[in-house]
Amino acid sequence: MTLSRIPTLETRRLSLRGPQPEDYPDFKATFASYRSRFMGGPLNAYEAWMLYAAEIGHWDIRGFGMWMIHDRDTDETYGMAGGWQPAKWPEREIAWIIWPDKAGKGYALEATHAVRKHYYANGWDTAVSYIDPKNLDSIRLAERLGATKDAQAATIDGSDAVYRHPSPAALADSQLAHGIEMEIGHYANPMFKPKGWALD
Repeated sequence: MTLSRIPTLETRRLSLRGPQPEDYPDFKATFASYRSRFMGGPLNAYEAWMLYAAEIGHWDIRGFGMWMIHDRDTDETYGMAGGWQPAKWPEREIAWIIWPDKAGKGYALEATHAVRKHYYANGWDTAVSYIDPKNLDSIRLAERLGATKDAQAATIDGSDAVYRHPSPAALADSQLAHGIEMEIGHYANPMFKPKGWALD
């Protein structure tokens, strides 16, 4: 699938589009930062370039991949979310990363919820997220999406935890799905000021 054929996903606040060359500087800065420590980083310039090239090429090889998360009004980028299954990944993954200065505003929840709905509507019957056990922010997000730890699932290299997302049937018109939509609605409300620990 070429970049021009990648579908655009629209949510309340976001526009999810295929990665473009002009999006690379934010990607590079994030993967050179401490925020990428649970995703193989921090990376040097060459490593970040190779990973970004892989993000783009993944769409052609697999037919699915990661979208760049844009603000619908300003077109600013906030991070990436989508499907990911490089060589030797046991299963198709729903993955995400938010730029360091954009965390805590619900963008990852809104984007991954839209991504999962899209893939489930297009033939996926399950999905996992591979998460470093020390990455508490991502674990919290996975749990808010209804994913639960699957101790029986194959891991990537034995050091990651596998979180299994609810099946399409379990998610359809469920209390969980309605709750996610409600939480996204709260974040979309400019008067909403979440308290406590910042959550993506």
